[in-house]
Amino acid sequence: MALKIGIHTGPQDASMEDLMKFWRRADEAGFYWISIWDHFYSNPLRERTRSCFEGVTSMAALAAVTRRARVGCNMFCTLYRHPSLLAKSAVTIDHISGGRAEIGIGGGWFQEEFEEFGFPFPPAKERLDHLEEALQIVRSLFQDESTTFHGKHYQVNGAVGGSPKPLQPRLPIWVGGKGPKRTPRIAAQYADGYNIAYVSPHTFRNRLEVLDAACERFGRDPKSLRRSVTLGFYMGADAAGVKRAQAGLERVSDRLSGTLQGLPAQAAERIAEYAEAGADLLNLAMRPPIDWEAFEAFIAEVLPQFHR
Repeated sequence: MALKIGIHTGPQDASMEDLMKFWRRADEAGFYWISIWDHFYSNPLRERTRSCFEGVTSMAALAAVTRRARVGCNMFCTLYRHPSLLAKSAVTIDHISGGRAEIGIGGGWFQEEFEEFGFPFPPAKERLDHLEEALQIVRSLFQDESTTFHGKHYQVNGAVGGSPKPLQPRLPIWVGGKGPKRTPRIAAQYADGYNIAYVSPHTFRNRLEVLDAACERFGRDPKSLRRSVTLGFYMGADAAGVKRAQAGLERVSDRLSGTLQGLPAQAAERIAEYAEAGADLLNLAMRPPIDWEAFEAFIAEVLPQFHR
């Protein structure tokens, strides 16, 4: 089945040593992709004192301790970093990884983070306006000899982005979000991939139809845009593990339609539904503490069904 499996893990609720242990195991096991997310508070937010590492530096650590997997972030928040700085960071990580980096960029949504860390939290339309400008700047800095951009939110005046360029001929940029209209259009216009998280196969298919329609409006081949879905990982290795995982579902009750649950066989059946809906990459969102028995069961029983 033409579907790649990845791991999406928050750099939170664990020591950096434990996170790197997990990343190494995922890399050794043959997962295609490993990514982190970009938050200042542990997510879902329960206690502000819970451990949470910064995204760019966490992605650099991920790149340094892995050897084969593509490494990424879903999604860097546009308003936390000027796009020129984000582009420089991404190129640096691409060199650390030996040319395995991919970045996702989104408009951001975690209001408590914005406000409590001192970042403005404008309405969704304005956050997406920032995103559109940022995508153009980052892409230009990746590939053009120099970048000049005069937008409403960002100004770049002849920046030379070629010192160095990414190791990859084209460092992939992903756009993600649940928005039913504008986000798919932005992805079709500017991105190499489109990601949506914690939705049912039906909703995922619906968003891809919107994405394909947007590609047609821009004269773009829809097949040139990769499609990924991120699902919460609540699988158990056995009946006891399933019971433990069910307890964790209480914290993500708004995302139940976009989770993997049950035993390995049930997880494999659910993954196949997303493949049929059009996904070519499926990411397992895993929040520490990691259920290592469930993770190893997935590696042994589910991963080989899709990675051949």
